[in-house]
Amino acid sequence: MAESAAQKIIGEMSALDRAVYRAVAESATPTLDEPLRRLSDFANYSMIWIVAAAIIGATGGKQGQRAAVFGMVSIGVTSAVVNQGVKRLATRPRPDRDAEGVQKLRFVHMPESTSFPSGHSASAFAFATTVGGYLPVVGVFLRFLAAAVAYSRVHTGVHYPGDVVIGSLIGGSIGGIVSRMARQTDW
Repeated sequence: MAESAAQKIIGEMSALDRAVYRAVAESATPTLDEPLRRLSDFANYSMIWIVAAAIIGATGGKQGQRAAVFGMVSIGVTSAVVNQGVKRLATRPRPDRDAEGVQKLRFVHMPESTSFPSGHSASAFAFATTVGGYLPVVGVFLRFLAAAVAYSRVHTGVHYPGDVVIGSLIGGSIGGIVSRMARQTDW
């Protein structure tokens, strides 16, 4: 049976995804390795976003409190969609860090869940986008931080680049929806 155009595109995208992963794994970045490993760990269980929400809520007045609360709501919605929905449908295995040559000092705990999409990236962009709907300047900073968290997941070898791109898009989309809906409430 002949391969369809869609199958060819998916195959080529997968090959590109793996090639970029290998290029990151093989790149010597001793100055970045430790900070990115720590950042990736700090994003576990959305800890970085919980801390950010606490700071924003405590210092940002009424808008900051709303941004913090709905930022956390967007993480909850996004986590449910990604971890209970998409990850169960798309069963892409995690990368083999050893086979791809990821340096051991970059290693963080390898999650047992499937690789696609990245929940860390989805939560990061959900929070950043929602907060940005209330506090645009803070949102810009948070989006840069979210991008760093997303990249750290590739750098530490636990995700392919495509996992973090799609996770970021899902999170940003859900964050945008939550932000729009939340701004229509009286609270």
